[in-house]
This record gives sequence, structure tokens and C-alpha cells, in this order.
Amino acid sequence: MTDTLKNLKTIELSLDASVARIYLNRPDKLNAFNNQMHEELQSVLDVISQRDDIRCVFLSGRGRGFCAGQDLAQRQSVDGKPLDLGNTLDQGFNRTIRLLKRVKAPIICGVNGVAAGAGANLALNCDIVVAKYSARFIQSFSSIGLIPDCNGTWILPKLVGMARAKAITLMATPVEAEQAEQWGMIYAAVRDEAFDDWVEARIKELSNRPTKALYHIKALMDESNTSEFDAHLELERNAQRLCGLSHDFKEGVSAFNEKRPPQFKGH
Repeated sequence: MTDTLKNLKTIELSLDASVARIYLNRPDKLNAFNNQMHEELQSVLDVISQRDDIRCVFLSGRGRGFCAGQDLAQRQSVDGKPLDLGNTLDQGFNRTIRLLKRVKAPIICGVNGVAAGAGANLALNCDIVVAKYSARFIQSFSSIGLIPDCNGTWILPKLVGMARAKAITLMATPVEAEQAEQWGMIYAAVRDEAFDDWVEARIKELSNRPTKALYHIKALMDESNTSEFDAHLELERNAQRLCGLSHDFKEGVSAFNEKRPPQFKGH
């Protein structure tokens, strides 16, 4: 672990073999983001995004909630002067989401409780989102006169469709975990008592899969939202060329022909 990650106060990080586990760690504030938390999570993601030995990332929250979004105590005006929320977004959630998308390994987000505002959208920007039955997703922005940030207006319509995205953001309607699964907002809703075992099984599975191929799958699917048909075929070709040169492709074919489980190395 680098020196910059040794004295984390609001983020908990553990590196176990090829798995990085990240916990938002302000449980008394429902893991709402203050400036220190922004900086620490960004430092963690920056380091992880540069490490090729990390083959799976797990993101969750400590305590009874995943994340209540931005800590509004740090969004009060000083001396009556209006706040420039654009600047705070550039240094906060926008930078965090960009770093999140640079991480090569698949990111599982375990939503262990309420995910509100930017906390909900932080979760939805991960690769595989699983939530406890007791969890809820709340696009709470309009209740305080704001718009969904943390990439919310971009990703939410793509996940649930425009009609639902507008309704739940305009009215700040809470979405229960089971409903979120049915709508395609998240991958799975899991009974609270089975949640930890479900997550561990997915972490084990993903950390033993061909990481290079998984990275290109992530990148191509993100590109698919905006790329044109012919251009996307070329992106697929380029990615497949790189995957075809990898150790794991050779191993996968050999294992298939030899009728044995593959032993992927992630490169």
C-alpha cells in the first residue's frame, strides 16, 4: 500500500491478493461525502486504476447505509455568498466518477442500505450492483432544488428508460431494491441474510476470470452508448486483437480443448 493510503480516515481499504475492498466509512453520517472523503476515495481509485494485479474491486458502505450523497453541512454558504456548485462538482463527484471508469478490474457495488442522491448514482456507475432487500435508491436532488449529478442524468435513463428516470427524479420517489432489480437499475436484489455470501461468491468468480477481457468488455459497453455502428465494430476488432494476444485467451482455448477448468492469470 502506498504512503498516500496509509492514514485514511473516511475510507477503509483492504487489499487481499487480487481483490481490493473499499468501504465508505462515515457511518454516523450515513457515509455522506465531505471534502476529506472525496479526496481519500479519489486517492484510492487513482492507485487502484494503475495496478494491473487488482482483478476485482468491491465497493460498499459501513454502518446501516451505503451513502447519503453529499454532506450538506459543507454546502452552506459562507458570509452569505452563493456557492458555485459547478466548481465543487469538478473537484468532487465528477473527478471520482472519471477515476472509477479508469479502473480496469470489474467493480462490484454492494448497496447495504439507503443510497441517496449522489450516493445512489455512485453505485449505479459501478459494473455490477447488488443491493440488500432492505436497501432503497433515492434521487433526492429535486427536494432541495438541484438536478441529479454524479452522472445521474446520463446513466439513469439508460438503465430504466426515460419515462421512469424522469418520474423518479422529478418526484424524488424512493425505489426499493426489488423494484430496482425488476427495472434493470441494478443487477440483483438479495435477501439481507444472504447478502454477504452472495457478494463473496461473485468476488471469487470475477477475480478468477480473464481480467484483460473483462476490462475491454466494460470499456466497449460504456462506449456503446455514444459510438456509431461502424466505429463500434472497429473498436470491437481492436479489442479482440489485443485479447487474442493475451495469455488468458491461449489458456482458455487450451482448457476448453483439454476439458479442464482454465487457470487465468489476468493478463
